[in-house]
Amino acid sequence: MSNSNKFQLGLSTLEREIILENLPIQGEIPTWLNGSLFRNGPSKFEVGNQQYRHLFDGLSMIHKFTFKERQISYRNRFLRGETYRKNLEAGRICVDEFATSVNRSMWQNVSSLLHLNISDNANLNITEIAGHFLAITGSHNLLKFDPYTLETLGKFYYTDELPGLLTTGHPQRDFEKQETINMTTDISQSSTYNIYRLPFGETTRQLITSIPVAEPAYIQSFALTENYIILLEFPLLTNPINLITQKLKGKPFIENFTWKPKKQTRFLVVNRKKGELIGIYEAEACFAFNQVNAFENQDEIIIDICAYPSYAIDDYYLSNLRNPQGCTLSKPELRRYKIALSAQSVSSELLSKEFLEFPRINSKQCQTKDYQFVYGIGFAQEQPNDFFNQLLKIDIIRQKISRWYEEGCYPGEPIFVPEPNSEQEDEGIILSVVLDGNQGNSFLLILDSHSFVEIARTKIPHHIPFGLHGQYFPSTVLPHVG
Repeated sequence: MSNSNKFQLGLSTLEREIILENLPIQGEIPTWLNGSLFRNGPSKFEVGNQQYRHLFDGLSMIHKFTFKERQISYRNRFLRGETYRKNLEAGRICVDEFATSVNRSMWQNVSSLLHLNISDNANLNITEIAGHFLAITGSHNLLKFDPYTLETLGKFYYTDELPGLLTTGHPQRDFEKQETINMTTDISQSSTYNIYRLPFGETTRQLITSIPVAEPAYIQSFALTENYIILLEFPLLTNPINLITQKLKGKPFIENFTWKPKKQTRFLVVNRKKGELIGIYEAEACFAFNQVNAFENQDEIIIDICAYPSYAIDDYYLSNLRNPQGCTLSKPELRRYKIALSAQSVSSELLSKEFLEFPRINSKQCQTKDYQFVYGIGFAQEQPNDFFNQLLKIDIIRQKISRWYEEGCYPGEPIFVPEPNSEQEDEGIILSVVLDGNQGNSFLLILDSHSFVEIARTKIPHHIPFGLHGQYFPSTVLPHVG
């Protein structure tokens, strides 16, 4: 396998479920690290002789690394929801996914639509609501799991009637206001974006505002400041009527959205306290999966995102990623947008020459505030046309770049874990699950987040397919530590 194709191991199915205690550690982990890292992502890319078409389609598996008394344990388990059960019982793909449709008759498609047969393959992220640990995705289907055993516990339901089959997989926790902010998209004859707050410890969402929309956009994340919620509406849009009619013809969900580059990117700014849409601000067309952070500076709203010049979803079709000649990936720019509220204008600038994706910050200290450091994955100069192959720390104030790179290795999203009682923004560690294309397995990498130097790693005997997102929970939040 050529160096440029070593990453393709991360696109292959992992069936094995194991429990490993006391993993061998190379180096030393901090004495204060007590908790668990949960990673979510696709792990099975075919059922029977049928293949999923897109990276976002694969059946979810949750991976857990637990840290206790300077030891590390590991376990993994498939998310066993209705989609998983139906598929494995049938021996074929029988539930539609993000970019994969099931072959069925028109009447079966009508029945599927009427019964809202939306996949509960929640392979995007992890969150916690009122003591429930949840695997989440871009639909209303949330699955509970046991944070100790990883056993799937069934669907989670909010105790309200807020409409919307779609949501974002990036709910934002405001630690000062003790609430989570997110949104739903209700696609119907009169579609709306519904923004809500969820107080910590509760299961009833409180509607902040509903915004009518003629052509709903594909929205995976949004921005949050102390006083505002900003929806980033990129011109990847769907017509509700066309969505229904094309769905009846068996067209996959995401392929019912059309990229309209002649339209603008719209920033829909909502006052958090009053629940009012105070303005819609426009900039040149772009696309993003992930936003970094947002904050206010006098009359300006600052929003940092990982921006693509065009929609990048097609890059992650498995036919492209598995191309023997090498895949083509769009490069995300770390871009800052400034919304001048009184002038009703938007400007943008590059924050770094490095391409960056899967951004993370010190959320507890810096979310909704001005900040200095962002962590992510990018493309090393040694292999610029490879898959994401380096970890980055970008000091956006001093324009200083720190990186971790190892030939043939492919790191995942860097999770920042702050050192308890720390005052410095970058005082803590970085956790990243790395695919080792040379050895054919994966390892957990631990970096000192200040120096960005490796302090420890622990190997897993199998590969871990490329995950999407994950979260770290200290032992004080978990019902079990083991």
